Amino acid sequence: MRSRYLATVAVALLAGGLAACSGSDDQADAGAAKGGPITVNASDTGCEVGLTDVDAGTVQFKVTNKGGKVTEFYVYAAGDRVMGEVENIAPGLSRDLHVELPAGTYETACKPGMIGKGIRGPLKVNGSAAPLTEDAALKDATTSYSRYVKSQTDALLQKTQEFVDAVKAGDVAKAKGLYPVARTYWERIEPVAEIFGDLDPKIDGREEVIEEGMPFTGFHAIERDLWQKNDISNSGPMADELMVNIKEIVAKANAEQLSPLQLANGAKELLDEVATGKITGEEDRYSHTDLWDFNANVEGSKAAISALRPALEQRNADLVKQLDTEFANVDTALSKHRAGDGWKLHTELAQPELKELSDAINALAEPISKVAAVVAG
Repeated sequence: MRSRYLATVAVALLAGGLAACSGSDDQADAGAAKGGPITVNASDTGCEVGLTDVDAGTVQFKVTNKGGKVTEFYVYAAGDRVMGEVENIAPGLSRDLHVELPAGTYETACKPGMIGKGIRGPLKVNGSAAPLTEDAALKDATTSYSRYVKSQTDALLQKTQEFVDAVKAGDVAKAKGLYPVARTYWERIEPVAEIFGDLDPKIDGREEVIEEGMPFTGFHAIERDLWQKNDISNSGPMADELMVNIKEIVAKANAEQLSPLQLANGAKELLDEVATGKITGEEDRYSHTDLWDFNANVEGSKAAISALRPALEQRNADLVKQLDTEFANVDTALSKHRAGDGWKLHTELAQPELKELSDAINALAEPISKVAAVVAG
């Protein structure tokens, strides 16, 4: 789950803009004209969406953060199913979101401080439009990525069960060894897992979820018991709950019909995850196993881009070359911190080493941010 604190290095790394919900057509400006991006002006207390009645198909939002807090912007379907999101928009900055929407009723949501349910407003989508998957290359991309999700969820089920069994058996050493391994499969597909309402915070929420009125459960609560409390004698029920939630989200993820834009946006979201949780050391704050998650996020981003690669090569071959270069640079920077079959602890890295990783992710984030627009055509 995304960070609720933003260290300076994270803002510098992948800052972006977000905002706004609620509003009416008379708030539209030149950028919200039909066929152009819908302007979203976010503040710490308000959310202004330029248009709230749009045509079906690919919808582009341009979100500007006019407040003082880092913010996020979401488009939700019924049940808080995430159709599209953009995170980590720093004050004064803007970011674009492309999302494919069939006819129906939705909600937009801005989240100042990246917490809570957000400032919400209605969004109505009318008519019909040919899906992006009518393009053969994009259809193949979603099929390929669905196979990848299936492979990762199969492993997630297996390794999480092993982790849960170790916790329930009171085997601290084994549970500690399995913790980052099980999370690898989760982190690779996290954008898909985040689609389904509050399952993500139940599984992967950090202690800050308490501030949002939710219990602290899942991976990180057990991580705290293992490393901070050094006592898992009472962690069995929480481990069982984790397994139940993992099984539910795996079933939902494998049944989900993804849009090509969800692949493109997900590739970027995974880099945002690196910026706000892994490089800062906030994600695995008790075990300091953040580099396992870092690597998994990058691998998941690469998998989404690989699935889209044939379509991207048709549309923008130069962008593909740039992506290949920057992914290789990230791999080179990260490989310096290998430790056996795993990774060094976050606490073992010096600030210059963290900055090198941050710079590499920042360089990759720039071309990745262009992929959604290329996919949308």
